[in-house]
Amino acid sequence: MKAEPIELPLPGTKAGATVRLHPLLTGEVLAPDALLHRSGGPMSSLRAIGVGVPKSDRVWIPAPAFLVEHPGAGPLLVDTGLHADTERGPRDAMGAIASRMYEFRGSAELDLKVQMKARGVDAADLSLIVMTHLDTDHASGISQFPGSTVLVDRREWRAASSPLSFKGGYHRPHLDQPVEWRTLEYGSSAASPYGPFQSTFDLFGDGSVRLVSTPGHTRGHQSVLLRLEGREALIAADAAYTTRTIREGVLPGLTRGGRKAFERSLTEIRSFVEHNPDALVVPGHDAAAWASLRPAY
Repeated sequence: MKAEPIELPLPGTKAGATVRLHPLLTGEVLAPDALLHRSGGPMSSLRAIGVGVPKSDRVWIPAPAFLVEHPGAGPLLVDTGLHADTERGPRDAMGAIASRMYEFRGSAELDLKVQMKARGVDAADLSLIVMTHLDTDHASGISQFPGSTVLVDRREWRAASSPLSFKGGYHRPHLDQPVEWRTLEYGSSAASPYGPFQSTFDLFGDGSVRLVSTPGHTRGHQSVLLRLEGREALIAADAAYTTRTIREGVLPGLTRGGRKAFERSLTEIRSFVEHNPDALVVPGHDAAAWASLRPAY
């Protein structure tokens, strides 16, 4: 299992391109609110992972993926969410630790490949998956897309593929799939600033899909900035679990990539929102924000 650096821009460049965005719900996770919003006190980290938290103090949060249609490069996915079999076999899909910590629910209608087909995209035609990070609730669906190129921050790959990855929210079998793993090095001279974001990559070289380094939730977390018709869309992923995180600066219960890194990334996101009030901003696991989204943009 190896991951090689990718050369950008990828084929499919189209000057002035805008993309179409389809938010897709792959299932839901029952998690403590203390995971989303830090509760404070010496037990805050333990409450974030559910220790001593009754079911009544847990909330169902969305596990999303995003289908992006580029006019020159074709379809790509941002994250893969929950595997279609997660509810029936959580241990196999999510690993022993995550399946003990959380409950999952889904349905046949939420199968990612079924949803893509309903939008005119066959899974066999998908060639690229951009992973914001490799936590189980974002990566368990990778196995449904054999032969795809899967793109991830190099730091995230190192963390997820290490012998101790199971301690960091990862499930090693998600990496052991028949896909082509490729990495980005945000610390290289190839990365460049864009607006308030200090380190970004222009995926196709036409400004339509930019990958943004937003570490903190994990060491190699990245967000995705899209140019839609008439405005931009920021898929913040777990750089901001909820709209409240962005609006009030409330930290989550855990920041595995470091609190200072998370705060720097959040500062960049909040600056982007301030200067782009018409932008669509999608936080990682906000049930209310998810319910307000349209089927396509």
